[in-house]
Amino acid sequence: MKKMYENISFTVERSADGYWAYTPDLPVFTHGETFAKLKENAVEAFNLFMEDTGEEINEKNIKLEIDLKQFFQYYRVLNAKFLARRIGMNETLLSQYVQGRKKPSPRQTRRILMGIQEIGKELSNLHLFAE
Repeated sequence: MKKMYENISFTVERSADGYWAYTPDLPVFTHGETFAKLKENAVEAFNLFMEDTGEEINEKNIKLEIDLKQFFQYYRVLNAKFLARRIGMNETLLSQYVQGRKKPSPRQTRRILMGIQEIGKELSNLHLFAE
């Protein structure tokens, strides 16, 4: 009987042809043209690596992590100045996080992520029409 591995984090880096992901603690890495494909490939790569142990994961057990600088480089549609105002953060401070000059604390990182997710939920509930 297979044992489910609890959680595994993959660090994501954007590339010219999609995304690369690797686990910081294990020699597991993969590539995908989209986030969905990356996640699918990460499950497969991890399960192949752990094949002899009897442990496996599924997509629910994977956490994809991307640093703020890369996030804002790829998702340019999300303006850091707008996000800072939206979450009540100093614009200069968020800019320093985005440029990699400063590293946010875990609390600040959660605050930024919650703001991004809130905007995403709002956008996903919109229905556009043209007159």
